[in-house]
Amino acid sequence: MERLPSLFVSHGAPSFAMEPGLAGPRLTALGRELPKPRAVLIVSPHWMTPRPQVGMVERPRTIHDFGGFDPALYEIDYPVAGHPQLARRTLDLLQEAGWSPRADERRGLDHGAWVPMLYLYPAADVPVFQVSLPSRLDADSAWTFGQALAPLADDGVLIVGSGSLTHNLNEVRGAHGPHGQHGHHGHDEAYVAEFAAWVREALVAGDSTRLRQTLALAPYAQRAHPTAEHFWPLLVAAGAAATSLPATVIDGGITHRVLAMDSFVFGRAGREGREGREGRDDGIVAKEILDAGGHSLAQGDSGEIRGTEASV
Repeated sequence: MERLPSLFVSHGAPSFAMEPGLAGPRLTALGRELPKPRAVLIVSPHWMTPRPQVGMVERPRTIHDFGGFDPALYEIDYPVAGHPQLARRTLDLLQEAGWSPRADERRGLDHGAWVPMLYLYPAADVPVFQVSLPSRLDADSAWTFGQALAPLADDGVLIVGSGSLTHNLNEVRGAHGPHGQHGHHGHDEAYVAEFAAWVREALVAGDSTRLRQTLALAPYAQRAHPTAEHFWPLLVAAGAAATSLPATVIDGGITHRVLAMDSFVFGRAGREGREGREGRDDGIVAKEILDAGGHSLAQGDSGEIRGTEASV
């Protein structure tokens, strides 16, 4: 099977499952454009362990690991199969790379996994298994963790890091204040767009070193990520890819005033992706195909990505 790219998705708030916004239909369009994987491996900050654990469950349950939302949200089920065989291969790769992983025979998929999968593969026809995010990562080790998973892309596995391009929970709560859905401000916070633009520029510049230094160098980094766990999946996904080939920026807009919902596709499918990994220098070459207005790519009203420029 042809090599697959890797993907970072911003999963936003759990309510994303019922409020697709810009990001939902664009993830669905991406799922149609990509070669169908044998399975999806997804890493989410809502499952963190001292040593990585790999979900081996044949039918992972849908975990509603949140409170205080619309009751209908708790009725959503994502009835997908797992893939114990590829999960075992993942265990072997992580063991070879020195991560001392463990198998998990019980856990299902948290909302950081199943919510974006609702859009990426709405028919639940691609098996999904989850790998926990090591709890003591820094930027370099997050990248290295992705590199340990990278050979799976040659086995037909789509490696997905699920996090959030910005993630300040206190401000998300403030956005739902006594003055309505968006609190008393009623507009997106300017710092969110500035931080997101900085990350995009690092990608467009092909600067993997700068990307790994985002939380030290980017404007408003501490405000965008008071804690780093929702940013590390981006570096895991980038580390897992043949990153000398184009990365695609998929604009997802801003929800709840403070959650940037951009997603990034790292690398290309097929032979080019394999060749890129063999000769990789950890540089990132990015091609932004969807700007804030969606004007840089031929796109249908349904959000479908069309045209050769959209190939990944």
